[in-house]
Amino acid sequence: MTSTSKTAFHTTKAPQPAGPYSQGVEANGFFYTAGFGPQDPATGTVPDSAADQTRQVLRNVQSILAERGLTMDDCVKTTVHLADLADFAEFNEAYKEFFSEPYPVRTTVGSQLANILVEIDVVAAVPSGK
Repeated sequence: MTSTSKTAFHTTKAPQPAGPYSQGVEANGFFYTAGFGPQDPATGTVPDSAADQTRQVLRNVQSILAERGLTMDDCVKTTVHLADLADFAEFNEAYKEFFSEPYPVRTTVGSQLANILVEIDVVAAVPSGK
């Protein structure tokens, strides 16, 4: 039995973990991120609208991807948690600003979130030789 080789990544340009988990981990050719909320890492502030929270969440995701030399174009899967599925259209408009075709596959679910409207995690494929 072989063990999986994994490497953790960290950046100060995204919110810091609130528990015993990594911001990002690379394993077996994929990069997995933690679920990021909409806190601005510099100020700790959280935007009011679902659209602005989505934008801040995805900027946070971009920051940890960049720490590994990846971009949103490397994302193959996203999981989105919305506190209220009624915010879907507003979220979706902001979300599409960050991705280009072919879009990553996506799961969007309604979740009980702690004082935020949006949380997103991604899986990115690490290109060969990168």
